[in-house]
Amino acid sequence: MSIKTQYVNLNIANGSGMLAYTAKPYTTSAGTPAIIVLQEAFGVNGHIRKVTERFAQEGYIAIAPELFHRTAPEKFEGSYDNFPAVMPHMQALTPEGLTADLQAAYQWLTQQPIDQDKIYSVGYCLGGRVSFLANAILPLKAGVSYYGGGVDQLADKAPDLHGRHLFFWGGKDQHIKPENIQNIIQAVENAGKDYVNVKFSYADHGFNCDERASYNEAASKEAWALTLAFLKNN
Repeated sequence: MSIKTQYVNLNIANGSGMLAYTAKPYTTSAGTPAIIVLQEAFGVNGHIRKVTERFAQEGYIAIAPELFHRTAPEKFEGSYDNFPAVMPHMQALTPEGLTADLQAAYQWLTQQPIDQDKIYSVGYCLGGRVSFLANAILPLKAGVSYYGGGVDQLADKAPDLHGRHLFFWGGKDQHIKPENIQNIIQAVENAGKDYVNVKFSYADHGFNCDERASYNEAASKEAWALTLAFLKNN
């Protein structure tokens, strides 16, 4: 499917601005679904832009907001080999700021020619946690979290989930402990919310990113197929 891409400037509730990368099919209609794509700790880099474009090629209007806009320059891209360099930007994130950013991305989507009842979120690593938050604060149809570090810290948000949530984990992931996964899944279950929980025993953290040493082609392809099926069925 032919798509078009562009950066857009979004107005945040506090009066500041945020750059976001967008991709959409050339032809859209009132039945077009939409999705918020949420970055890793390394910014809206080539990998995240490519993911955004892949969703557009599947028929979605997709937007990837730059969550580090308060502390990093526009179009910031961190190095996968230098995690300490992105830590200050991660540590500067606040629930209030993320909420404002998500609301701005959502508002932009609602102004596009889409099906207002088919808006989703997907996130990777840091974005996996933010995708869970998005599903809790926005009236989303469903959300997806790939190896969301720290998502268990949002366990109190489980009762607020609007749509079903799909979780992906890597069985070889040393960054996210099994008890962290259990805590968030138990919270969602206790809240009586529908979810899907998938662990690839043979995959590591970041298995979906082909720019990282931990990339696992099989897990990435299988997770992509599951993601598309999950979104289509919700």
